[in-house]
Amino acid sequence: MRTLHKRLNGICFALLFAVCTVVLLSAISVLPTSAADDLPRLVDMADLLSDSEESDLSDLLDGISERQQVDVVVVTVDSMEGETAVVYADDYYDYNGYGFGDRRDGILLLISMEERDWCISTRGYGITAFTDAGQEYISEQFVSDLSAGDYAEAFTNFAKLCDDFITQAKTGEPYDVNNLPPGSFEPVWGLLTALAIAFVISLIVTGFMKGQLKSVHSQFAADNYIKQGSMQLTKKNDLFLYKHVDRRKKPENNSSNHSNHSNRSSSSGGSRTHRSSSGATHGGSRGKF
Repeated sequence: MRTLHKRLNGICFALLFAVCTVVLLSAISVLPTSAADDLPRLVDMADLLSDSEESDLSDLLDGISERQQVDVVVVTVDSMEGETAVVYADDYYDYNGYGFGDRRDGILLLISMEERDWCISTRGYGITAFTDAGQEYISEQFVSDLSAGDYAEAFTNFAKLCDDFITQAKTGEPYDVNNLPPGSFEPVWGLLTALAIAFVISLIVTGFMKGQLKSVHSQFAADNYIKQGSMQLTKKNDLFLYKHVDRRKKPENNSSNHSNHSNRSSSSGGSRTHRSSSGATHGGSRGKF
């Protein structure tokens, strides 16, 4: 009887263990996956931030990533160890397992202090949310802070812009060439305003100077500026110097049209992509600060 009781207990325990295992695996399978659980979304190997700045930025990146289900990552290094910025950024993203879901959705900003490089790598939904024009707009907002050494401000601006861009993309119209955030042309309008003000000031100044010339009046000919008898014209002839002829080649029928179509296609928006060393598809951009 005791032996039978032990066997029944063993069977019940085994069944209970099997049921718990199935439930646990099912729960894990429905959770969004991101390697940020193992590796932080802020990796400051170049030590550009203070402890408090690291803590604040990590919280910001984690909050955005988990709420949007798109990893937003910042990595700083002293050297890329001989790799290009694009290769280093893509490989760091891929081989550290960043990205949510099967498509590994996310965006990574790499900063290398060796040659003062910055590089953005996108993958999965990150390619959709961050078009080439969008990345150019984002970089224009943080590169000046990088150049000034205000790294915390640069990374904070990057993170908040990523949040806005992901939210916009989820409406079905990602920010792109003809759909950039409001205020993206403020520098141009500022320049035009400054030029207009300068033009008005110059008119006022020249008008005032003109009013001071009481003894000078406009003349319709140059006779009054020549002293009588001071110049005598003794000889006159015409000398032919050169001629200029413009020649324009007649446009080709198909090849030129194809070339123009290619140029329009390259500037029509969207994201250019490439393959990383792991075989994954990435978008991205790069530059110097």
